[in-house]
Amino acid sequence: MHELAVPEVTLQVGLRWLDLLGILAFSLSGALLGVRKRFDLFGVLVLGCVTAVGGGAIRDTLTGQAPPLFLRDETYLWVALLGAVLAFGFGERLARFERTLSVFDSVGLALFAASGALGALNIGLGPLGVAFAGALSGVGGGIVRDLIANEVPEVMYRRDQLYATAAAAGAVAVYLLHPHVTPFQAQLGGAVTVLLLRYVSRRGWVRLPVRRLPGG
Repeated sequence: MHELAVPEVTLQVGLRWLDLLGILAFSLSGALLGVRKRFDLFGVLVLGCVTAVGGGAIRDTLTGQAPPLFLRDETYLWVALLGAVLAFGFGERLARFERTLSVFDSVGLALFAASGALGALNIGLGPLGVAFAGALSGVGGGIVRDLIANEVPEVMYRRDQLYATAAAAGAVAVYLLHPHVTPFQAQLGGAVTVLLLRYVSRRGWVRLPVRRLPGG
């Protein structure tokens, strides 16, 4: 049994590093929006940090974990601050790597959605509660970012790239897998589901319908 536990511990460490990369990507995306909006340094730092840790804070609030993880483990907050400072200082150069940042953003979305779903399962929520908690964990920071920056949240209209839908689907995958596998495996399966849906939507293979009213 001891030998079987080693790979899982190693994967957990790897997921933590991916989680931190996701935090960095979320922070960069939020802070870059602040730079484009001509926010001052403080405004850019706030927008970057809110984007990075907002979803996790919502997740922890929904699942009854207090204080939020970014306050219990300040590594997350330091990484968020680092991303915001980098965006403020090197915004023009970083904007050239938007595709790479998008990959990390998807990784962060996947891990946050899966961990939010797992937390919801741990307190006994049903399938809809798990889907809601997982989706909100993944997209919550971005929604708060857009509202602060006076933008319509992207998750409400970007039908060409599944985002909140992918997060909700990943959470549902965690719910379905949880009775049959270990919590770690369920979380990994949910994260992979999110990444696959993000990939196929970016390729244009899947998109959500839009209802248009006459004259609209």
